[in-house]
Amino acid sequence: MSGRRRLGLVAAGATLLAAAPISSIFDSYTWLMQCLLTVGLIAGAAVGARTLRFPAWAQALSMIVVLLLTLTWLFPSGEEFLIPTPSTFGHFADLFTQAGQDTRSYGVPVPDRDGLLFVTVLGIGSVAIAVDLLTVVARKPALAGLPMLAIYSVPVAVYVDSVPVLPFIVGAIGFLWLLVSDNIDRVRRFGRRFTGDGRDVDVWEPSPLAAAGRRLGVIGVVAAVLLPLLVPTISGGLLSQLTQSGSGVGVGPGNGTGGRINLFASLSGQLSQADEVDLVRLKTDESTPYYLRFGVADQLTTNGFGSTNPSGENIAQGLPDPRTSTAGGAFAEHRAEVQISDKLAQGMLPVYQNTIGLDGLENGWFFDDNQQVVYSNRRSTKDVAFSFDYVRARYTPQMLRQAERLNPDDPIVKRNTSHPDDPTVSALVTRLTAGKQSDYDKVRALYDHFSTKNGFTYRLSTQPIANSSEIASFLQTKVGYCQQYAAALAWMARDAGIPARVAFGFTRGEKDGDSYVITNRNAHAWTEIYLKGFGWIPFDATPAANVAGAARSDYAPDVDLPEPTSTASEGAAAVPDADPSAAAGGVERPDRPDFSDQSTAGSADSGTGVLSGTAFLIIGLIALLLVLLLVPALRRVLLRRHRHAVTAPKAPKVRSLDGPGDIVVTAETVKARADAHAAWDELMDTMVDFRIPIDPSETPRVTAQRLITDAVLLEEPATAATLLGTAEEKARYARKPLEGGELTVALTRVRKGLARSANRRTRLAAVLMPPSVLMRWRLGLAEASARLVTVSGRLRDVLAKASPRRLLPHRGR
Repeated sequence: MSGRRRLGLVAAGATLLAAAPISSIFDSYTWLMQCLLTVGLIAGAAVGARTLRFPAWAQALSMIVVLLLTLTWLFPSGEEFLIPTPSTFGHFADLFTQAGQDTRSYGVPVPDRDGLLFVTVLGIGSVAIAVDLLTVVARKPALAGLPMLAIYSVPVAVYVDSVPVLPFIVGAIGFLWLLVSDNIDRVRRFGRRFTGDGRDVDVWEPSPLAAAGRRLGVIGVVAAVLLPLLVPTISGGLLSQLTQSGSGVGVGPGNGTGGRINLFASLSGQLSQADEVDLVRLKTDESTPYYLRFGVADQLTTNGFGSTNPSGENIAQGLPDPRTSTAGGAFAEHRAEVQISDKLAQGMLPVYQNTIGLDGLENGWFFDDNQQVVYSNRRSTKDVAFSFDYVRARYTPQMLRQAERLNPDDPIVKRNTSHPDDPTVSALVTRLTAGKQSDYDKVRALYDHFSTKNGFTYRLSTQPIANSSEIASFLQTKVGYCQQYAAALAWMARDAGIPARVAFGFTRGEKDGDSYVITNRNAHAWTEIYLKGFGWIPFDATPAANVAGAARSDYAPDVDLPEPTSTASEGAAAVPDADPSAAAGGVERPDRPDFSDQSTAGSADSGTGVLSGTAFLIIGLIALLLVLLLVPALRRVLLRRHRHAVTAPKAPKVRSLDGPGDIVVTAETVKARADAHAAWDELMDTMVDFRIPIDPSETPRVTAQRLITDAVLLEEPATAATLLGTAEEKARYARKPLEGGELTVALTRVRKGLARSANRRTRLAAVLMPPSVLMRWRLGLAEASARLVTVSGRLRDVLAKASPRRLLPHRGR
């Protein structure tokens, strides 16, 4: 195959590799199958046009026609038959419109919508044509990186957070492959090349200069990637991240997250205070609102609660109304207006629980009914202004005691009651819930335990205890901040068989006229308990005296008050405007610390489930890389074992020759010759592995003596090498081969002698990347390439004979 056609196929493969970032946008691989078909047909059209020696404009036209036909077959309008018609182009226009609507309606990852798939296939097919023309026709492969990079810009434009790096690496490999292939094709045009010592070598064989260039390139890339991470910066480099301690849900400047929230409720760590920054200004017609809420964590590990990625429907389809599904309680409907500052940039919208309607938001926001959060994968809360309607339920302890027990097979129970086994927690839960009949009474018993009367205090850092788990340490030291209280109560509720999770958000902030000003010091975490017929009920176990803007309710009062009053509770008055969450002692205090966005070693940035999946992917890739690196070593070990095994057939024929000097071939002689040849082959591979030159013109005896001299073999290794040379020499030339020689033992001694005289690098290469195995693979690849070239040449001759150009008049006429 000629260089131009080969480069065309490489360009197609590089384009497909560059399309890897698209995998982070779609939730399935339908797009990949369609792009494989499209790019493959385009590459086939290019190869065919160049085989027929079409001009450049005809090559481009053939690829464009094939792309149009492929789009017609994949996305038909139903009125054409293989060939596009005017209705086909009208259908394509409709798909463009649908794609525009879907980009505003769906978050990443998007489903397999025809409009989005059409735009993807069209875009990648167009990039394939551009890359082919730039590489093969214009011979500018470096410029082909621009359309390939344009593919990567798509996920960059739609992602709120950072784009996965692995697809970018795959695309970069494709681009490097394209550059190397073009360089090799250019070298081949000048004939064979020479290395520094004057040998002419194949174009694929490495030269010392090329090896030095590769080493420098690898060192440069590694330095360029690692140095920016290692250098400390204002927002924190890799070293500062590794040395940080603590965890939080902090926001605002100074935490290095750009205002994003870390949804992880750690059971240990510390908090650091930062300057107070206004994040949200809220106006509501409710006299005493509860907590703004933007996320939950429902995945429990030994380190705490982490969140999973939300999933749901577009808010344009409406939000569910809890009044249609709850068993009791007096509901009051309210409306709130929110203005978020530019200091809070995240993909989760702060709203009150039981939100039933949202106004003023752009497309691209979704509602997760399970987590009851409003989120977006491509929009940010920065400088967002909106309004929403919500309902507030008023529950009394008597109502909640009527909640029925959940079925153990209920999905909510299975999802929200799993927990690690900890004897300290189980013993405490069993003691506190003894004699309690209803789920509410059990939760109240656990909730009441977190009281200053029982020694619990608020502190900015936890105190670990040696040989104790983090949850056990907190329950014993009884000091921590809101994350420990929320996570501990949720863990204990789960241990009691009651669904529980941790909610993240803000307390109600400070009153400023008719609005509430919420700052980074109002960031808070609390517990939510699920009761059948009532849904998720909030319980805040953190000491109210230390929480700025804290709120309590009649069913979960301030346990630190000597005599909780019912006048400040939501259940004391059944009027719509009664305070559903306020209690004495729950006043706003300026000493509430903020949360810094630091994370413990076991926490996750965006949820335990997400990072666990990422960790598993990284571990799998590392394991796969290690397996691939060990393949040559494994191949070498298997080959050595095979040669040490019996190579002669079990029952060889015995043949006698008549006449003087007859040679009798017996099973012993056949086995002795086979063993000698196998041992000699193993010795040759061992010499190659340890960089000992081999001269095929030498006799076995001369080779053995040279091996002893060059490798400085002494005593047993030298005797073993002589034995191997003698055995091979007699197996080749003598009537009777050497029998009874300990060839396997001799090979082991020679290998040990070579290992002692070789340097460390040679020894490691001989074990991990044996040159003998790599040489065989290279020779096999060269032979396969030669056969492929031969077959392609024959095919080219056949196509040339069948070319319609032969029927055309001669050019000179």
